[in-house]
Amino acid sequence: MHTTNYTQTFITASPDTTVNFGKVPEKPGSIAQLQYALLSERPYEMTSDDLLFEVYAQRNGIDEAKRDEARAAFFSKPQACLRASPLVKQFGWGLHHDAEGRVAMVGVDTDAYREMTHRHDIKCVPGIRTKRG
Repeated sequence: MHTTNYTQTFITASPDTTVNFGKVPEKPGSIAQLQYALLSERPYEMTSDDLLFEVYAQRNGIDEAKRDEARAAFFSKPQACLRASPLVKQFGWGLHHDAEGRVAMVGVDTDAYREMTHRHDIKCVPGIRTKRG
């Protein structure tokens, strides 16, 4: 089974993002909006794998009774990690993964974001660029 989980890591906003504050995604049902809703309601409660699968399950209408089987099938193939999340690519959010791999959002315009980028006890990795080159 594959995993997208990080520990003690901060994914910074993509270097080519055009947003200079944490913006709320507005398109209902979009990956960005669902990820935002889950992370804003439940900071540091979900791992990256939990978040990615929950968004997949919601978008595909997977019943609660079938989720264990669907999750196993979902992670039987490699999945893109949260470095590719639209939150970091387009909406101005960094994603902090704690020691247990649980995730929370941090807006690029906040003191907390600046502090995360200077901490020596966590690894900083950039979000994936939206454009090549």
